[in-house]
Amino acid sequence: MSSTALDTAKKRMRFLLILSLAALLAIAGRLFWVQGINASTVADAAQADRQREEVIAPTRGSIVDRNGTLLAVSVDRYDLVIDQRDQRDEFRRAKRDGTNGSEFIGWDQAVKELAQILDQDPAELATSVQPQDGAKPKGYVVLAKGVTPEVKNEVMEVGIPRLSPLLRSERQYPQGVIAGPLLGFVRNSEDQTSVVGAEGLELSQEKHLKGTEGSRKIEVSADGVRIPVTEVEETPAVNGQDVMLTIDSDVNYVAQREAEKKQKQFNAQWVSVVVKEVKTGKILAIGDSAQLDPNDPGATDPEFRRSVSITRAFEPGSTGKAAIFAAAIDQGAITPKTEFRVPNKYTVTKETINDSLPHDTFDMTAAGIFARSYNTGTVMVGNKLTNKQRYDYMRKFGLGSPIYLGLNGASAGQLAKPENWDRRQQYTTMFGQGYSQTVLHTASIFQTLANGGERIAPSLIKGYKNDDGSVTEPDTPKSSRVVKKETAKEMLKLMEGVVESGTGTKMKIPGYRVGGKTGTGQAASDKGYDGYSYSFAGVAPLDDPQYVVVATMYRPQGSWKNFSVADTFTEVMSHVLNTYNVPPSSTKSEAYDVFVGKEQKKPW
Repeated sequence: MSSTALDTAKKRMRFLLILSLAALLAIAGRLFWVQGINASTVADAAQADRQREEVIAPTRGSIVDRNGTLLAVSVDRYDLVIDQRDQRDEFRRAKRDGTNGSEFIGWDQAVKELAQILDQDPAELATSVQPQDGAKPKGYVVLAKGVTPEVKNEVMEVGIPRLSPLLRSERQYPQGVIAGPLLGFVRNSEDQTSVVGAEGLELSQEKHLKGTEGSRKIEVSADGVRIPVTEVEETPAVNGQDVMLTIDSDVNYVAQREAEKKQKQFNAQWVSVVVKEVKTGKILAIGDSAQLDPNDPGATDPEFRRSVSITRAFEPGSTGKAAIFAAAIDQGAITPKTEFRVPNKYTVTKETINDSLPHDTFDMTAAGIFARSYNTGTVMVGNKLTNKQRYDYMRKFGLGSPIYLGLNGASAGQLAKPENWDRRQQYTTMFGQGYSQTVLHTASIFQTLANGGERIAPSLIKGYKNDDGSVTEPDTPKSSRVVKKETAKEMLKLMEGVVESGTGTKMKIPGYRVGGKTGTGQAASDKGYDGYSYSFAGVAPLDDPQYVVVATMYRPQGSWKNFSVADTFTEVMSHVLNTYNVPPSSTKSEAYDVFVGKEQKKPW
């Protein structure tokens, strides 16, 4: 080799050596930077790349009755789906024997384990897990639907890559139609992973029921398998509160059964039964004839998916007289024994008031007018007060304002101001026409009179039970005095007269003193008055009032003279008294005489 060629070769070797040394220096510098100066930053970046964050869904709270009976409960279910793309011949998973480390398994073993857990045929399952016969891999294949959390956990322990559980929380209503319109129902959330309230208490109590999501951070390898013994950073989910109701599901069942029976008997548009505690205002039952099963809300006509007791306002008829008589007694305008001469027709300011059935002119007590429910006599009583006085008492009883129980669609009814009453309306409002109210308004009026004149706002929520077992109580229901205690006491005697010798003699319950008021009202539509409503609002036992039951039938078919909710009331009230072991009455009737003097001997 010539000297020139040798020099060239040496230069080339020196260049390569210098280049190699430079590369080594660069690598060493990088290692020094990574492991020394910037070690924590690089480690954090690597860990961040391995971390996965999972959402921990809270369990939706249950809804229970006053005795703890489950009315609504959430059950977690999962759909198992797999992505067939980029699958390897074998995969790594955490060891299943409880020891640290990992192991490799093939698809045959994985499918065998999976089929055993899901109770499926291995051959058929294999066609879903992996593409067959050269078919194009699919990104989304459902392996099983609605599996329990326990099954889901077993499946995930198999460790199959790209197999995911999709939460499908289900809401179940173990008691079926019982209190259905009150409970309402749910719908799927926007991401289809949970349910949210759509109607009824499920909707109004959403903030209490839904809970708060948690999160979990884990580390996974490049092939998506969780790395054993790595730390888990977890923020627990906060489950929703259980909503505890005031209703008794057993009593509600009876109320619904009797409402449905009465609706079928008279082919009525609807029938409602409301049961309230006198001394607390708590709702014990709301029974609707049109029943809603929250498990299948679509089977019920939309107009009956909410309770008519709360949403439907109608002209109450003679049950509305209770507020007028209470106002007149409270103002000292009359006493129960005040005498009136009561004809079948009564004309005042060119308006003629008629009673529903012809009768002789009677000399009657005010209590007798109430018992026999004469419109003519009621107008005489009501005229002892001004229009404004009557209106003010009606407002104090709650008319004209919605009653909120935590349910949508609460109707306020209609009650015009007295300055807007026309010449006839100033009289018809005395006997339950010319304004409207719901069944719940009626129940509230009679609860007030049975509770010594103190109105307690109706309530449906007993409390909220937390995960730790503690109970958060709702705000105390508002109360207000409407009439004096003595007035309320006298009204109970008037109500007893209705049952003893008036229009409600069929509402007697053996062993108990019962009082109340019947009501037949004309039902209005855009065609005018073309139907009727029929009600009875009753209280028992009168010597120590405990419960109010209001039974209402709307637009029954046939002759109004045959309409009756007597058996509906007596069945439900008897059941309540027996259920809560209310002792029979130990005192005698305090009902007033219906007629004055010799008139007392006149027949009904």
